[in-house]
Amino acid sequence: MKNMYHFIGIKGSGMSALAQIMKELGYNVQGSDVEKYFFTEDGLHNLNIPILPFDENNIQDGMKIIRGASFEDEHPEVKKAMELGLNIYSYAEMVGSLTRKFKTICIAGCHGKTTTTAMLSHTLNEVCGANYLIGDGTGYANKENEYFILEACEYRRHFLAYTPDYAIITNIDLDHVDYFKDIDDVIDAYKEYANRAEKMIIACGDDPYTHSLDVVKPIFYYGLDDDNDIQATNVQYKKDGISFEVTIEGNYYGFFDLPIYGKHMLLDALAVIATCYYERMEAKDIAKHLKTFEGAKRRFQETMIGNNIIIDDYAHHPNEVKATLKAVKQKYPDKKIITVFQPHTFTRTKEFADDLVNVMSDVEKAYIMDIHPAREKPEDYPDITSDIIICNLPNGEHITMEDASKFGDIENTVLVFMSPNDISSLENEVIELLENKLNEI
Repeated sequence: MKNMYHFIGIKGSGMSALAQIMKELGYNVQGSDVEKYFFTEDGLHNLNIPILPFDENNIQDGMKIIRGASFEDEHPEVKKAMELGLNIYSYAEMVGSLTRKFKTICIAGCHGKTTTTAMLSHTLNEVCGANYLIGDGTGYANKENEYFILEACEYRRHFLAYTPDYAIITNIDLDHVDYFKDIDDVIDAYKEYANRAEKMIIACGDDPYTHSLDVVKPIFYYGLDDDNDIQATNVQYKKDGISFEVTIEGNYYGFFDLPIYGKHMLLDALAVIATCYYERMEAKDIAKHLKTFEGAKRRFQETMIGNNIIIDDYAHHPNEVKATLKAVKQKYPDKKIITVFQPHTFTRTKEFADDLVNVMSDVEKAYIMDIHPAREKPEDYPDITSDIIICNLPNGEHITMEDASKFGDIENTVLVFMSPNDISSLENEVIELLENKLNEI
């Protein structure tokens, strides 16, 4: 098994994307994971990358191991790799090594980094060709491409494994409270990340924390405020998207009319426009290709059934939930809104329960699922349940994966499913229920 790269936890969104990239670049790749279906499998199957059930016998002499972040030393495959003395790389270490061969653009931020990475990848790939690794499980590479666009996660300071030419920061916010002590700790991590930039930093100037970064490289700010280097002006929010003009360092750059919704998506587009500008690309080319961007996986993905809309979204932080619901209101101002939200991790739920109540308090109905523990153990948090949200929501109600029937009679409604975890079984049942009802009419 010499020169075989084995991924422990290959269905993880980042791990899946990295496996696809390495396969495209000519490496021998396989991986293991749980047998439950996850949407990232599709890209792996398309490239004929083997996905094995977890088993210590998967690990053989001569392999190189990429280890998912949630797998401890006692995991059977990790343990076997250590016993054999194999080279074991973290996801971030392998990505950092791989991307040094290209002009690398890293996108970090508590919110919006996946969409911004996908948007920039789409645009640059259309203009000149680009490699990319996106946190929605998408990865692509060609040895001939100059650029490598990379989603960079701040959790446990993983993004410090990278040495980007451009370091993009979409925002700074308190999250991952199982690791970061407070907002100052988060800011300190972003300062370290920004100072790893070889060429420049591009940051959202409308964010309250980005101006506090102490950096040694040139930093350029984008946003709607007048003091930004890259500024959107004459912004119009419409049912079919957002139109705006862009000035850069005081000079008119171009007009953009894009099928995007919400201020957060406008800011994501500005990050893309700024990066392309500093790489000397024409505004008309950027506008043309941004207009054809269809979105990242599990980010505001829509299914229309009669007069109802089902939206699947990754939102799990209260600021992300707020941004998603504002986008819904922009696009569908005349429809009722119902949310189905699954809290993600006990520490995040405890920290942000009041904020989640606030952002969902004005929808028609807010259904809340049990907390998904992710890397945490329920026994360590016996007093933290989804009830700390539900009990304070006047429109709140508990829901399980088996409760699709609750939505059989909705009309003229946007039903928004929000979770970074896979809740597709409930969502798919609701879609089937509504489609069957529509066919009976």
